[in-house]
Amino acid sequence: MAERRGMCALEAEVLGHLWAIGAPASPGEVLEAMGGELAYSSVMTILVRLWKKGLADRERRGRAYVYRPVMSEAELIASRMRATLDRTGDREAALSQFVGTLTGRDERALRRILGDAARRDELGAPPAGSCGHRLGSG
Repeated sequence: MAERRGMCALEAEVLGHLWAIGAPASPGEVLEAMGGELAYSSVMTILVRLWKKGLADRERRGRAYVYRPVMSEAELIASRMRATLDRTGDREAALSQFVGTLTGRDERALRRILGDAARRDELGAPPAGSCGHRLGSG
């Protein structure tokens, strides 16, 4: 499988507007949400790129397509964090460096999340946000 290229700034901006709209949106609706700063064809090209990269889904509505993100912003960021971690030779060192950069607020949130995950593991419950299946633990 070919490795996917990263998102450019315009793709990230368009995806952000799709999240903000919160419903399937046409290129014209995305353009309007962006304040009309780009050409319609540019927005349409970016939406097609997002669809080809698997970041947006589309369905035909009338003669045009409407687009929606396939995952939430949090899911996308988590996926990228996991992919980055999977590329490291020393996961523990990478995690340690990451935790060392957290603010106190973020560290407390991470501790709470890890505590919740430990309690779910003790109960044999699936991870939050999952469909009942476990991903490999790496």
